[in-house]
Amino acid sequence: MMKKFALFVFNGDPMCFIHVLLNGLDMKEKGHAPKIILEGASVKLIPELVKPDHPLNKLWAKALAQDIVEGVCKACSAKLGTLEDAKSQGLTLLDDMAGHPAMAGYEADGFQIITF
Repeated sequence: MMKKFALFVFNGDPMCFIHVLLNGLDMKEKGHAPKIILEGASVKLIPELVKPDHPLNKLWAKALAQDIVEGVCKACSAKLGTLEDAKSQGLTLLDDMAGHPAMAGYEADGFQIITF
């Protein structure tokens, strides 16, 4: 049975984010529906992840290609200076709760919420 997971990432540490990417890709491979939502300090990774020499670049590209990156917090990316980077990468800006993505909407849609 397919399960839906909303992976909310608040932590901007690459060592945390690698686990989000790996778990999201693993869930997808196993037939589930993961969605990665970048929030808080994690939005600072946006300009770094596209750099070819960044250690997470290949995993990030794979997550994008498999369409498991739901988007980024509009308010946090604006506050932390990565809004234009998110736009230039074509990432969806999530802002349905005072500029931030709302967990309640995912829960109402049957997603299990996991925070990092």
